[in-house]
Amino acid sequence: MAQKPTAKKSVAEDPRYTQALQSYEAGLRAMQEHKFDKAKPHFQKVIASAVRELVDRANVHLTTCNQHLERNASTQFKTAEEHFDFAVSLMNVGDYVTAREHLEKLLKQNAKADYVVYGLAALDCLTGHVEDSLRRLDEALRLNPQLRFQARNDSDFQNLAEDPRFTELLYPDPGAELVADGNFSGDEPA
Repeated sequence: MAQKPTAKKSVAEDPRYTQALQSYEAGLRAMQEHKFDKAKPHFQKVIASAVRELVDRANVHLTTCNQHLERNASTQFKTAEEHFDFAVSLMNVGDYVTAREHLEKLLKQNAKADYVVYGLAALDCLTGHVEDSLRRLDEALRLNPQLRFQARNDSDFQNLAEDPRFTELLYPDPGAELVADGNFSGDEPA
């Protein structure tokens, strides 16, 4: 007896399923990068596709995206210092991408904010951008030399502890500043 061909296509051959799966995967990638605004439309496409195997999971992820977007929208800062503290909290939990976005936004608002430049120097160090970290730390110390004391004990700079350039920034030769300023030449007046 010959078998009747099955009327239903396998899931892998269904173009609706393939398209929904691609949207689902794109949404997951965007979520992993904390780009919830980009992930949301992908999950909405999956839900609209009515592919039963993916709809429930897409709904869960869409809810998560909405919660993150609402939280971010409701994050209104009264002061720049409050905004900075939020960025530091993001650094502390390892969300370096979002922390950098907030710190750069703060820097655009006030390019001379020593604590923001210092925060970016710490973030650069944590993310392995040694040259940028040293450059920004130097800039922060020029804006506020008192930050030297903080940097000496800041664990965020542990990757630079053995770098002689870091040591020179934190422990400058006091006589070098006087010679550079022209206040002391080393010669006694005749």
